[in-house]
Amino acid sequence: MKQRFFQKVLLSVIIFIVIAFGILSSVTPILTKNYMMKKEARNMYREANFVAADYGISYFSQNSTLMDFQKQMEVVGRYLDCDVWIIDPQGVILFKASDRSVALHNADENFMEQIEGFDITDFGNSYSHTGDFYGYFSEDVLSVFSPITVRYTLKGYVVVHKPTEQIINTSNDVTMISYYTVLILAILIILAVLIWAFCYQRSLKQITDAATKYSKGDFSQAISMRREDELGCIARTMSYMADELNTLEDDQRKFISNVSHDFRSPLTSIKGYIEAIQDGTIPIEMQDKYLNIIIFETDRLTKLTQDLLDLNKMGHKGVRLDIADFDINQMIRTTTMTFEGICQKKGLSFDLVLTGKELFVTGDMSKIQQVLYNLIDNATKFSNNNTSIKIETNIKNEKVLISVKDHGIGIPNDSIKKIWERFYKTDLSRGKDKKGTGLGLAIVKEIIQAHGEHINVISTEGVGTEFIFTMPLSKSKEKL
Repeated sequence: MKQRFFQKVLLSVIIFIVIAFGILSSVTPILTKNYMMKKEARNMYREANFVAADYGISYFSQNSTLMDFQKQMEVVGRYLDCDVWIIDPQGVILFKASDRSVALHNADENFMEQIEGFDITDFGNSYSHTGDFYGYFSEDVLSVFSPITVRYTLKGYVVVHKPTEQIINTSNDVTMISYYTVLILAILIILAVLIWAFCYQRSLKQITDAATKYSKGDFSQAISMRREDELGCIARTMSYMADELNTLEDDQRKFISNVSHDFRSPLTSIKGYIEAIQDGTIPIEMQDKYLNIIIFETDRLTKLTQDLLDLNKMGHKGVRLDIADFDINQMIRTTTMTFEGICQKKGLSFDLVLTGKELFVTGDMSKIQQVLYNLIDNATKFSNNNTSIKIETNIKNEKVLISVKDHGIGIPNDSIKKIWERFYKTDLSRGKDKKGTGLGLAIVKEIIQAHGEHINVISTEGVGTEFIFTMPLSKSKEKL
């Protein structure tokens, strides 16, 4: 993975740099040349304009001698490294000056050089022109002109020529500097990307190694990564996932162990008693007693199986709810009637403190009835003899609070948070709940949470326990 990752990153960077350099090498020379041409033309025009406005006007106004004008033009030519011409309006070259030589031509010398086809309008709207200047040069030159006017009369033009080769050479030098700069930047970019790729690959390798172990069921490796980017988020998410899967695996092992234990005990009893009856170990007059034990264990297995099926349905895709409005007060009255038999045996009584004759809530009627049944069943199991079980309903902030309170053995403080776990039983409850599966409260919590509601417990060891859960008050049938 390391080689592939580095190869892809390095190849991508190189391809990017090659493409960028190709675009740069094809566009930069043209842009640089155009820029240098325009810049040089502006500089030459500024000097030509200065010569025309100062030296040219002074000469044509006869304020300076020919010798002074000659020296001035010679200095200008050397300074600009250009050829400076003075041309009259008809295209006659009156004067030539450069940094190499100075040649004077005027009417007094009876020598005049006429530029064939000279037309100042050939310059167009621009003050510059590129070419051989009517065949006077063997190479392309950049020519810039500025008119000489004396008292609003055109006397001639100052024309400055400079070989384009000089400008192009300067442009090439600037382009080479750009190439060197880009090359240095490219090297720095490659180094920066490789350093980044190394750090990124190392973090990615930690995640990949951990993911490989997780896929094999080993959730012990933690991902230690101090990053705040996407990789850091993935690492934290995977660590959380590993912790959850590890916890889930432990819960699964514990669940299987508990299920195996809860199934094994009654099955062992049933098998033992049946074999004893079959081989005559248990006499006929004692068989009814042990058959009742077998029936008791069978009922226990049936209840355990049903509870497991209920939990499986709830845990797979959540609890499916059939939402409707129903009277919670009537449900409480009906549910308590099913416990008359056990209440008579233990001398228990129900104290119903219900708000209004009718109190409608919104929820799944059958599921909430299962919640009430489990809570009341626990209350009857763990209540002391000859005590009362108080069931109360109240309205608070558009919610109905249902409370089931007993006067019994209570729950130890260290067990209150664990009672919602599957198969959990407190040490105090094991002696009183022979038939319990330890799944009732887990089912209760699943149902209440599926409704988006809450359930709490308040308990004092040796005094009693109170379970309180909420239900939404019906909007369409608020009856008191």
